[in-house]
Amino acid sequence: MSSAKEDWTGRTFEVEVGPVAHGGHFVARHEGRVLFVRHALPGERVVVSVYEDNGGSFCRADAVEILEPSPDRVEPPCPFSGPGMCGGCDFQHVSWDAQRELKAQIVREQLSRLAKIERDVVVEALPGGPLEWRTRIRMAVGRDGRPGFRGTRSHDVIPIDHCVISRPGMVEAVADRKWRAHEVTIVQDGDGNRHVGEVRGRHTARRAGTGTAVETAAQRKWRISAEGFWQVHPAAADTFASVVGEWAAAEPGQRAWDLYGGAGLFASVLARQVGESGSVLVVESFPGAVEDGRRNLRRMSQVEWVVDKVEHAVKRALPVENPHVVVLDPPRKGAGKVVVAEVARRRPQRVVYVACDPAALARDLAEFTVQGYRLEELRAFDAFPMTHHVECIALLVPETS
Repeated sequence: MSSAKEDWTGRTFEVEVGPVAHGGHFVARHEGRVLFVRHALPGERVVVSVYEDNGGSFCRADAVEILEPSPDRVEPPCPFSGPGMCGGCDFQHVSWDAQRELKAQIVREQLSRLAKIERDVVVEALPGGPLEWRTRIRMAVGRDGRPGFRGTRSHDVIPIDHCVISRPGMVEAVADRKWRAHEVTIVQDGDGNRHVGEVRGRHTARRAGTGTAVETAAQRKWRISAEGFWQVHPAAADTFASVVGEWAAAEPGQRAWDLYGGAGLFASVLARQVGESGSVLVVESFPGAVEDGRRNLRRMSQVEWVVDKVEHAVKRALPVENPHVVVLDPPRKGAGKVVVAEVARRRPQRVVYVACDPAALARDLAEFTVQGYRLEELRAFDAFPMTHHVECIALLVPETS
């Protein structure tokens, strides 16, 4: 058996591919070591080339030759997809139905392993199909000034002249010229307006468009900074707001918290439910998002804003009165034990958790279980077709309810 410290970088092996893993890789084994393989599928026999080996029990590899293909394998629609190419879309070689099943497997495995929750999961497609959905792009600029996307786990910039998952014309709008910026941002908003910016350090210089994106979701028009956060799939914001509203089910006069509230998408839903006699507290750490939110929800006097990190605010800046409903939409790392414990200590009737990472969701669900809450409902959405990413929304209720 080969030593675990032997450097396999650059070596090739013939392996049989096992299940999908969190992060979109597929698990294979060779001489007692685990290989996390990209561009493969379960059940395939492939030749892999190792591109990263840090000397531990596992290394990372690309499938460079497919000896026995899976029936779920398709020809990638993007010419920039594959080993050594763009690192953005890791499921280009997988049929769309199979992509969603793989994502469901990932969510099920994370729930079982990290939260000890056994639950069937179905990943739902959003309207529009698997291509031409992305409305927000950030492209790196190479040394030659040409924009592109970075390779897998690499700083190399792969020049790109079009992108099959993005709205038509977005990449083409910047690909035909050289840039002096570090990055180029392109946003195509809900009204079809295109906003292009150059990122230099912490600042973005506007090169096209007004810099104010117009979006429609939750029964209203939103005017937000083109550099601010908004869902990249055009159907995602409205879909998620609908599910959050259904599960929050706040009543007139009740108190609701919207933690990691962004520009107030979910707060707007909660505010309509609680009415003028109720209250909605939004906590968001990014001042620009709060500025957008205050402007968009200025007529909803029941909405109050706190500019702070959630983990700080829940311990020192929130009202004495306990909320009836809490909505959580944390970043990829999840809410964490401090936030979960503080939310659970307030004993809300319902917690609606919006998650962009299934492992972080599972860790936080495990902590909610310790704190006396149980998973009541779960839905998963394919908001990022052609990638391994999946969005989940969970409803938690007290164990005694």
